[in-house]
Amino acid sequence: MAGAALGGAPAVSLRPVARPGGGAARLAPSAEALVAEAQLSGQVGYAVADAASGQVLEEGDGATGLPPASVTKAVTALYALDTLGPGYRFETRLFATGVLEGGVLKGDLVLAGGGDPTLDTDALAALAAGLKKAGVRELRGQFRVWGGAVPFKRAIDEGQPEHVGYNPAISGLNLNYNRVHFEWKRAGGKYTVSMDARTARYRPDVTVARMQIADRSGPVYTYRDAGGRDDWTVARGALGSGGARWLPVRKPELYAAEVFATFARSHGIDLGKPALQDSAPQGGVVVTHHSAPLRDILRDMLKYSTNLTAEMVGLMTTAKLKGRALPLERSAQAMNEWAAQRLGMTGTALRDHSGLSDRSRLTAAAMAKGLARAHDAGLLRPLLREHRMRDANGREQRNHPVKVVAKTGTLYFVSSLAGYVRTPQGAELAFAIFTASDSLRSRIDPKRDERPPGARGWNRRSKQLQQALIERWSAVYGG
Repeated sequence: MAGAALGGAPAVSLRPVARPGGGAARLAPSAEALVAEAQLSGQVGYAVADAASGQVLEEGDGATGLPPASVTKAVTALYALDTLGPGYRFETRLFATGVLEGGVLKGDLVLAGGGDPTLDTDALAALAAGLKKAGVRELRGQFRVWGGAVPFKRAIDEGQPEHVGYNPAISGLNLNYNRVHFEWKRAGGKYTVSMDARTARYRPDVTVARMQIADRSGPVYTYRDAGGRDDWTVARGALGSGGARWLPVRKPELYAAEVFATFARSHGIDLGKPALQDSAPQGGVVVTHHSAPLRDILRDMLKYSTNLTAEMVGLMTTAKLKGRALPLERSAQAMNEWAAQRLGMTGTALRDHSGLSDRSRLTAAAMAKGLARAHDAGLLRPLLREHRMRDANGREQRNHPVKVVAKTGTLYFVSSLAGYVRTPQGAELAFAIFTASDSLRSRIDPKRDERPPGARGWNRRSKQLQQALIERWSAVYGG
């Protein structure tokens, strides 16, 4: 299967297995014509299947592996639902290694992560309140933190710019999606900066991430690992009058420990300086925080495309399936094997659970078949976001007769869409559309955050092609 040269239409090989019937079907443009009209350099792979039978109705370069981007998260969701179950809840616990006498804990206190990707500052505040409620007023031992439920990784994908919030560290103990809030204000020609772990309810300042303003025009941000903290600098010339952004956290265990200690101190409990613990904690559980059910976490993950959630869900699923935690790429390989065995998705070569890596490869045919295989279980479809059709001016059409729920995926010069179509006649189709241009991506500086020239127009044409293909399939295979 070969893609077209730069500037031309991709070569496609169609494999329709049903002859169009009815007036609308006969008038529908061919998939080949739609792909040519889109004028996308690179490759286009697509496949549509009957969701009930799994029969592939039409495909073009459906066996070509392309970067799926965040469509990967749909595979991760199925992996977790099948292995952990929709009602699974992550646990974050406080362990005590000694005895509690007269409000004094004569032993260590361990804040132990259980892989919860949604743990936030509010949850740590509740844990600290629970510690007080349990009768602890003083700690005589060491305050420790443990994040070893999954192997630590300082960033999901090392090829990304250092400062982007969607590429944080991975740990068994995470906080606020492992992001810290950086805010700056200018008054009287001087800037004040703050770094905090804010939620709508709390805004505790943190020192585990520090920001300094540098007199330079660029780069905008620099990062240095300062051992016990993240040291950032920002170019003064980029600040303007004021603003804020989320930065990635590279030391999530210490980040969570500092925030928890702040709340404990508000209850009169001084925990002292935290220590990292390598081994799984022993002792009795003092307080436990439970996450929302997995189905709710996955619904938000698919809606907001949260990378950390996908990675943590995938890693914890692998740990359950294999009986031990594995590093990220090996965990992704375990998911590939599961997808082949359970969903018939042969040839799947995903490198992570979020789709952030552009080295991942997935075929449209495998994705469509997997979605069809999963359809009857009814676990994924209710979690997917509605994907509304648009008019010629790009406006959403709320009353469009074709209904789509799907997961999108976007990298520069990569655009993917996979999910389910319900036609006006009530037919249910499973589909996947992957578009990518390796030649255009090769020109991108991976350390720069700016949108490369031509990316916006390329992405727009890809999305127009996606809708055109869906409209064709609804007309031809709609029942």
